[in-house]
Amino acid sequence: MAVNPDSADKRGYLEEPFRLFRLKGVERAEIPYHYHEFHKLILFLSGGLTYLVEGRGYQMRPGEMLLVPAHAIHQPVISPSAPYARTILWIQPQALEEQGLGVCFARCRAQNAYLLGRDRYDREKLQGLLSALEESARGEQFGDEALSRALFVELMVAVNRAVLSSEPEQRERAARQDPKIDEILDYINANLAQDLSVDALSERFYLSRSWLMHRFKDITGCPVHQYVLQKRLICAAQLLRRGESVGEAVRLSGFADYSAFLRAFRRAYGVSPREYR
Repeated sequence: MAVNPDSADKRGYLEEPFRLFRLKGVERAEIPYHYHEFHKLILFLSGGLTYLVEGRGYQMRPGEMLLVPAHAIHQPVISPSAPYARTILWIQPQALEEQGLGVCFARCRAQNAYLLGRDRYDREKLQGLLSALEESARGEQFGDEALSRALFVELMVAVNRAVLSSEPEQRERAARQDPKIDEILDYINANLAQDLSVDALSERFYLSRSWLMHRFKDITGCPVHQYVLQKRLICAAQLLRRGESVGEAVRLSGFADYSAFLRAFRRAYGVSPREYR
C-alpha cells in the first residue's frame, strides 16, 4: 500500500530517524485534517497550496518551507489546477533531541508560527543538502549510512539557524488567522480536563454557537469537537508514555466516559490504551 506523506496515519509508518520524499503530481483527493507522532518539514516547490496548521492558514509560495511539529493538527488544501511539487522530510523527534536540534520545532510550536519564508534561509545550500541526503539515503555506495546521518545533522543545523534568526511576524507572512480563534485554541490546549463543548466555549467567550462552529472550522480546517477529541487523545497518549495509569490518563486528558475514550483511542492508535502503555 502506497504511503501519502501529506496525510499519513498518526500512528507512524516511521521507524527510522527520518525519511525523505520528493513528489510531484496533480492531487484530486481531499486530505483531511490529521496529526503525526513525528515532525514534518515541507519544502514547497510549485502548484497551488494553502496549508492549515493549528489555526494558521498559509498560502504557500515556491521556495517556502513549513515546519509542522509532532501532534500539531494540520491539513493541506491543494488546488487540482496545477501539479503540486514538494519535498517532504519526516523526522522522529528523538532523532533531534539526541543532537539538541529540536529547538526549531519547539520554537514554531511556542510562537504558533510555522512558515519559513524563502528569503529567510540559504535555499541553494539547503536544496543541495536535501539532494545529497536523498542520494545517500539510497545506500548504494560505501559509507552512505554514515553520510546520511551527517547530512541530516547539517541540514537540521541550517534549519534551526534560519528559524532562530527569523522574527515571528516575518514567518507569519500570508497567514490566515483570527485572534479570537487563537484565544480559544490557547484555552483548549491549556484546559483539556474542563468542559470544552461548543456550548461551554461559546458561553465563555461570549460568542454565538453558530459563529464559533463556522469560524473555528474555517480557520483550523477542523470542527471544534473533533479538534478537542484529537488533542485529548494526544494528551492521553503522552500521559501513558510517561507511565501514568489508564485511569489517570483518562481523567487528566478530559474524557468523561471511559468507553468512549476506549473506542476513540483504538481508532486512533490501533491498540488498547493498556497495550499502548
